Amino acid sequence: MCRQQTLSLCMMFPIFGVFLCCYGDQKAHEAILKVLNLESFPREPKLDEWVARATMFDTLQDIVRIAMVGKYTGLSDSYLSVLKALLHASVYCHRKLVVDWVASTDLEDSTKIEAPDAYKAAWNLLKSADGILVPGGFGDRGVQGKILAAKYARENNVPYLGICLGMQMAVVEFARHVMNLPHANSTEFDPNAKTPCVIFMPEGSKTHMGGTMRLGSRRTFFKVADCKSAKLYGNADYVDERHRHRYEVNPDMVPEFENAGLKFVGKDESDRRMEIIEIPNHQYFIGAQFHPEFKSRPAKPSPLFVGLIAASSGQLDKVLQGCSNGHVIPGKHQFSNGPYTPAAHQNTNGHAKKLANGVANGTYYPNGNGVHA
Repeated sequence: MCRQQTLSLCMMFPIFGVFLCCYGDQKAHEAILKVLNLESFPREPKLDEWVARATMFDTLQDIVRIAMVGKYTGLSDSYLSVLKALLHASVYCHRKLVVDWVASTDLEDSTKIEAPDAYKAAWNLLKSADGILVPGGFGDRGVQGKILAAKYARENNVPYLGICLGMQMAVVEFARHVMNLPHANSTEFDPNAKTPCVIFMPEGSKTHMGGTMRLGSRRTFFKVADCKSAKLYGNADYVDERHRHRYEVNPDMVPEFENAGLKFVGKDESDRRMEIIEIPNHQYFIGAQFHPEFKSRPAKPSPLFVGLIAASSGQLDKVLQGCSNGHVIPGKHQFSNGPYTPAAHQNTNGHAKKLANGVANGTYYPNGNGVHA
């Protein structure tokens, strides 16, 4: 390999800065075109969008703090797609992202007894967050902590996004504490649940685990035209998003839920599979059975993630007003680069909380400890 075909790959954050290093500084495109005998094609890459995005990222100062409540927080790569979707949305909203990792088990009452310091630290992180995200997962470990996180967000009007299992646990929480159904559960965790509000999909197999998941792109139809999620998708009639699950909301309980105030604003083509939930009188409480993070891109952030970040930074009304048909269009909305003072949320003890700050400028820190994803 000749010297002209050797590139230096820079360690850069965010990763889209690598494009500028390779194609802007080192002219990687020239070497590629030469090897492919395509030198007659236009030789200058269009990097204006990448330059603008990288430049803007370096100037972000106003923090948005998201509590990520999950089971696998010891290994951040477990949620890499979610992290990237949060980053795309925060850059779009002109906010510097800070992710606080909260192990869902640390929120549970058993941890209060066994490890009180970890319990206190986890709840402090949750209560100091601008928004809460509960991602997907499998198995019953930490499930109660996810339910508690959904309960805190619902009761204190804190922006919440639940993905897959995060949506299902929000449904269980609503059944237990709003509908007064203490035995509500998912049959994934209690096969003999007295109130099975999340059930195994009827077409699935409980004995053959391989290839039995509902996977890939599926269509969700919006059933409530003026709901937040439909507006975020540009007032579309439907949206195609990727799925990965075996359990679903029990369709037979949907009328009870909706009578109690939990709305199923997105459903599949049969009207029997629940895809998106919302609480209309909450500033932003959305759950999705699908995984919106899988289709998020730097230039096309996931609408539901944009909604979470916008709600967490006081910009949701502007986003909802500016969305066009399809996906959110970067550059269409005008956000304030000035300081944003979040409103204090009331915790369950009735005390206002203060948001943490002091994170170094220009770097993305989970828990502010200098280790970036």
